[in-house]
Amino acid sequence: MASTIANLFSPHFPVFIAPKFQVPARRRICGNSKFLSMHSSSTSVGTNGVSKVGVKEGVVESGIKSRNGKVVSKVQKKVVGRNEEQLELLWDDGYGSVTVKDYLEMAKDIMIHIDGGPPRWFCPVDCGRPLKGSPLLLFLPGIDGVGLGLCLHHKSLGRVFEVRCFHIPMYDRTPFGDLVGLVENTVRLEHTLYPDRPIYVVGDSFGGCLALAVAARNPSIDLVLILVNPATSFEKSQMQPLFPLLEVMPAEFHTAIPYLLSFIIANPIRMAMVSIDKGLPPEKTLKQLSTNLNALLPCLSGLAEIIPKETLLWKLKMLKSGASYANSRLHSVKAEVLVLCSGKDNMLPSSDEAQCLEKLLQNCVVRYFWDNGHTLLLEDGMHLLSVIKGTLKYRCSRRHDHISDYIPLSLTEFKLQREHSFVLRYATSPVMFSTLENGTIVKGLAGVPNQGPILFVGYHMLLGLELFPLFEEFVSEKKIMIRGMAHPALHTQDHRFSFDNNVTRDKVRQSGSVPVTPRNLYRLLSSDSFTLLYPGGAREAFHRKGEEYKLFWPDQPEFVRMAAQCGATIVPFGVVGEDDIAQVS
Repeated sequence: MASTIANLFSPHFPVFIAPKFQVPARRRICGNSKFLSMHSSSTSVGTNGVSKVGVKEGVVESGIKSRNGKVVSKVQKKVVGRNEEQLELLWDDGYGSVTVKDYLEMAKDIMIHIDGGPPRWFCPVDCGRPLKGSPLLLFLPGIDGVGLGLCLHHKSLGRVFEVRCFHIPMYDRTPFGDLVGLVENTVRLEHTLYPDRPIYVVGDSFGGCLALAVAARNPSIDLVLILVNPATSFEKSQMQPLFPLLEVMPAEFHTAIPYLLSFIIANPIRMAMVSIDKGLPPEKTLKQLSTNLNALLPCLSGLAEIIPKETLLWKLKMLKSGASYANSRLHSVKAEVLVLCSGKDNMLPSSDEAQCLEKLLQNCVVRYFWDNGHTLLLEDGMHLLSVIKGTLKYRCSRRHDHISDYIPLSLTEFKLQREHSFVLRYATSPVMFSTLENGTIVKGLAGVPNQGPILFVGYHMLLGLELFPLFEEFVSEKKIMIRGMAHPALHTQDHRFSFDNNVTRDKVRQSGSVPVTPRNLYRLLSSDSFTLLYPGGAREAFHRKGEEYKLFWPDQPEFVRMAAQCGATIVPFGVVGEDDIAQVS
């Protein structure tokens, strides 16, 4: 095996990609209204086409080539995955192209021009066409009932979900029980059509009560609930004493109520930050924020037209009955549940309610957003698809598959990850070197092959701090996503690891890490992936005093045999300097 190279001139820690070599293979595997379309029925809208493939006797031969570590090479495989068409690495998820100002204008347009009739489903046009085999996602709105609460996330969710939104017209007075029946009918129909696919239900505030009620009545259906500040805590709301005053308030004062409520339940500053590029210098960021706020604040007065007084009073009464209905049936909920709660929710005690739901529900995971208000889905700092990926909730079948359910990093996710690791990059100033075919050492990754399968094998430095810079460099320079073989603890829902609200674990999962097992390693290499393996594991990363730069590799590295079976190229690498930045006592 080619040895790694040390550099004595760098004050920080460079990463060296050593000369690569091919393992002799024993067996090579070959081979406004314009934004939406209204539908009164639950019939699915169109899905996307598939890439050109040749089908022969139940076998697919694909000629697609990709460097994102997901698309298989020109091999023959049985059709077991969900689809042949895949997203590219750094795909454009459109986040930031739609703002809260757009939401208010679209909601006003719907209420004025399209309102009327019974509650119904619509498919947002800007969601586009999902990948073939994508699961269904149903969005249940808050008390506004418009159904556009996901508008900031339509483009990203629309690529990997078939999105449908529930619209409750302004003057509709359907009671809570009947709304449950309408949603339930759609859920049962879709389950009958596609019994092996999960159905996602995103419930925002009041919609969270509706989602829990449907799940309690259908425990045998595979549901994944995503509850955003659920209103099950309505009776504990700090605004409860103010609600009776709305009934006796003169009509001429009502126009100010929604405007004032918008400052209580929302965070206008975080709303205005949605479309701001996080890479801007501070002075330009403040200037853009001021411009966005000046455009947003006048639009908030339009809430009075979206929720008139009679509608608001009706919705508050229905909210009370819905919360009571859902709370009385929590014991019957068998679905997977992901609760997203805001730390600065002035409408509901969402943080306390999330802790209660985590204890009461059988399969519940919580994520906290401490700087956001009640309208979490419309504020900066919330990228819903990233949260779903980071909590391992995205799946297209009955179980999550780390290989076939993998979604490559989007452009927004990559920018957020770079922002998250900024301090580490600034403190260490990592530099990458690689070795060309003729043995020349060059700065950068020019010596790394562009086609897989590749197995990167390295020494785990202190706390594994080299991981994020390594991943980012490969994405930036070569547009390659490395799929890391991670410790199984990073893929469990163990509360002992929630010291940082699971931020670190979620980032690792979003990057496509896979639990380290022989089967997963084989599946990655056999699909031409760029795979990262640390044979020393966590013992190397958490080494003791005097064990700097010491290998803890097994005597018989079976990964060599695995690489040989898959015809993979092994690329050893090392890091210099990381073990010297801190003294282990």
